Amino acid sequence: MNIQLFLIKKIKQTFIYAHIPIKYNANVQQSAKQKFGDYQINGIMAIAKQLNTHPYKLATKIANLLKLNDIAYKIEIAKPGFINIFLKPKWIAQQINEILSTSKLGISSVIPQTIIIDYSSPNMAKKMHIGHLRSTIIGDSTARTLSFLGHNIIRVNHIGDWGTQFGMIIAYIKQKKYNNNIYQEINIDKLEEFYTKAKAKYDKDLCFAKTARNYVVKLQNGDKNIREIWKKIIDVTLQENQKIYKRLNVTLTNDHIMGESAYHNMIPKIITDLKNKKLATINSGATVVYLDNLKNKKGKKMGVIIQKKDGSYLYTTTDLACVKYRSETLKADRIIYYIDYRQHQHLNQVWNIAQKAGYIHTHVSLEYHAFGMILDKNKQPFKTRSGKTIKLTELLDEGFKRAQNLISNKKLNMNSTNSKKLAHIISIGAIKYADLSKNRLTDYIFDWNKMLNFEGNTAPYIQYAFTRITSILENSKENKKCLIKEIELKNKQEILLALYILRFEETIITVAKKGIPHILCDYLYKLATIFSSFYECCPILKIKDKTIRHSRLQLSILTAKILKQGLNLLGIEITEKM
Repeated sequence: MNIQLFLIKKIKQTFIYAHIPIKYNANVQQSAKQKFGDYQINGIMAIAKQLNTHPYKLATKIANLLKLNDIAYKIEIAKPGFINIFLKPKWIAQQINEILSTSKLGISSVIPQTIIIDYSSPNMAKKMHIGHLRSTIIGDSTARTLSFLGHNIIRVNHIGDWGTQFGMIIAYIKQKKYNNNIYQEINIDKLEEFYTKAKAKYDKDLCFAKTARNYVVKLQNGDKNIREIWKKIIDVTLQENQKIYKRLNVTLTNDHIMGESAYHNMIPKIITDLKNKKLATINSGATVVYLDNLKNKKGKKMGVIIQKKDGSYLYTTTDLACVKYRSETLKADRIIYYIDYRQHQHLNQVWNIAQKAGYIHTHVSLEYHAFGMILDKNKQPFKTRSGKTIKLTELLDEGFKRAQNLISNKKLNMNSTNSKKLAHIISIGAIKYADLSKNRLTDYIFDWNKMLNFEGNTAPYIQYAFTRITSILENSKENKKCLIKEIELKNKQEILLALYILRFEETIITVAKKGIPHILCDYLYKLATIFSSFYECCPILKIKDKTIRHSRLQLSILTAKILKQGLNLLGIEITEKM
């Protein structure tokens, strides 16, 4: 049950009884401290100010009308105008009992939406680097969470596969006559070498630059030989990327690839349509769309070019076709973009044009989920000692080595295969959790020592908490199917753990709504710490009373299930031995 949503509905109903205008909303939050109850109604002071009444008086009126006798043993009014709600342990136990008898940990069903999530988007002809990490794992966690809730998720890995860089690389390959043995000679390292040398040549050699641009035209016009080389470049890059996704436990596959080339045939019709609708005009040979909110320093309208005078298209044109396709063909209700923060203005321009042209249905939610940078200890962009951008393969290899050393130092009794598997699970979990546990809007400092620590808010701490509970359940030697289903909550730590179990749904609803996995990380960490306190204060295996023992075992089972499910939503694996 979503207690927060339940209370919001109850309070909105109470507002009607209290003759508070319907435009005002109840602000229900989990209480920060236990002395303020389990939940707190905030925002009454702001409402009182609008209604020109005293906040304490209004809070008292609301509290007296609030019908929560079935679930709360106390409703407390705190000055200047807060309402604190203390839930009945018996009611909390009833909700836990319901969870035990349902699937999906009691998560309520949703009205399914079609949600498109655009994330990762690595560069072609290059290895993925650390700059792709945040988009990839935050986007994947959001996709997992929304899918778990029951929405129809369309994952999209949008790649730039149609631009100038391909003309440069193909021109270089042709010039160096690599084309004779192209399928044997090209790998990702070669492609990076080709790109670097081709870019240098493109910037200095006008003849080479012209040849490269001509190859782009040939590519887009379907030249068989050029398309063959282009496809090889794409295939080699995607194979390399898929290795990274597999290591990172990311759900993207090649089936989710949608390159710029996929929208190429739509673009001429869009250009014609925008002209017919008087949204696009010709200026100095280029096709331009002027937007009311886009102005230069002098306050004059600026135009967004959608077709150059030589007939070529820009990223804006492709992204316009892309959002049109997602709205009209894929029937999206919500489109979420996890791309570089520098693309925000560009996206807004695309959305503005699309909305003016009627390409996006009015109900569609367009969302840009920004994310900060990964920094080193000096708060500079995280790079190698030589100043180069860190490749993801290098980062993951380093994490694996450090995890292996950690396991070796702990002198765990396991064979080489199991040791390597554990090192993989720990290292990938640590890297992902370190990122996902930070607010995506902020930068964060990459610190190997912190992320691989078994203390504090880290993946190893939560993974270990799961294995600890698994061990408790194994040592109990109880048949889970034979456990008494009725939960009894008498001890303070039992109540606190049960209440926090109930807050799982509230947590993932917030994550799904805002795309902020750090809320889930905070929840899992606190759940693990609360369980630790519960285990210390509430004997499980040694207690003779069967009802109490079974009740505490059920709480332990639920905690383990939520830790496992929560980590899964983050794309982090668990292990039963650690």
